[in-house]
Amino acid sequence: MKNIVVFGGGHGQSTILSGIKSVEDVALSAVVTVADDGGSTGRLRTLYEIPAMGDIRNVLYALRSEDSLMSSLLNYRFAGEEELDVEGHSLGNLILTALTQMYGSFDKGIELLSEELGVKGKVIPSSLEVISLYARMSGGTIVKGEANIPSFNHHIEKVFYDHEVEAYAPAVKAVEEADLIIYGIGSLYTSILPNIIIPGIRNALAQSKATKIYFANCMTQNNETFDFDLRDHIDALEAHGAPVDLVVKHRDEIPPEILKRYAAEHSTEVVIRKEVRQPVLSFDLLDFSKGLVRHDPQKIANVLRDLLRREDVLHR
Repeated sequence: MKNIVVFGGGHGQSTILSGIKSVEDVALSAVVTVADDGGSTGRLRTLYEIPAMGDIRNVLYALRSEDSLMSSLLNYRFAGEEELDVEGHSLGNLILTALTQMYGSFDKGIELLSEELGVKGKVIPSSLEVISLYARMSGGTIVKGEANIPSFNHHIEKVFYDHEVEAYAPAVKAVEEADLIIYGIGSLYTSILPNIIIPGIRNALAQSKATKIYFANCMTQNNETFDFDLRDHIDALEAHGAPVDLVVKHRDEIPPEILKRYAAEHSTEVVIRKEVRQPVLSFDLLDFSKGLVRHDPQKIANVLRDLLRREDVLHR
C-alpha cells in the first residue's frame, strides 16, 4: 500500500483525484487550500468566519464512492431573485457550513460528509484558519484575495499570507507518511501554492523523502502564468518551498482550432523552452471531446499505475 498525497484546489485537483481513486493499493490523501474567497465560498466564510469550503466540496465529490442522491445534491446551486438568501450558493457549501455549526468544527464537518459520501481517501484542509492570500506583483503592487489576484495584468512574483498560518496537523502528518507527493494540476499561484507556503507544510516537504511529482498544466493562465514555459512553473513551485523530483506532462497534439480559441483568451500551450533539471516524462493525458483542453482522469490513473511500477520513481 503506497501513501499518496495530492496538493491543490479547484477543478484540477478534483480531476486528478477522480482518476487516482480507481488505482489499486493506494492510500490517498488530498490536501486542499482553504484560501478561496470568491463566490458562495467567500460569502459563507465572511458571514460565519469559517475556512473556505468550495474546493473541499469539489474534492469530496471527486472522491465519492458512487453516485447517490447526496452526491448529486452536493454541487446543486440555487438560482433565484437577488433577495433570495441562498441564491448562488452551492448546496454542498451550505451543508458543510451547517455541519460546522452543528458540531463546532470544520474538520468534523468534513469527516461526517466524507462518511456520508463514502469518500475514498482522506480530504484534509491545509489549515483550519480563516486566511486571505496575498500576491506581490512585478511592479511592487500587493493584491489581497485569491479571487482578485488573477484579475491583475502583472507578473506574480510571490504569494504569501500576512501572518504565520498554522498548518492543520493531519496535513503535516500526511506529508510525513507519504511515499509519493503530487502537485497539480491546477492554478499554480491560487490553488497549489496556497498550501505549500504554510510553514508547517513547507517544512514537512523539505524533510520528506517521498518522490515529489509535478503534474504540469497543459495551458497557461492569463494574468497568472501568462507566457510561462514548463521551467517557469517548476521554478515558482521551488521558490515557494515545493521541491520537485519529477515532472509529468502531456504529449498529446492539441488541435490548432482549440489552440486558436485559447489564444484569444491569452492562454498558450505549456512547452519546454528552457532547460529543465528534473526528468520529464510525457504521456497521453488530454481530452478534447468538448472542444476544450482537459485532462482525462482515466489517463491520469493509467499514468500513476505505470509510475508506481517503476523502481526508479519511488524513493522509499
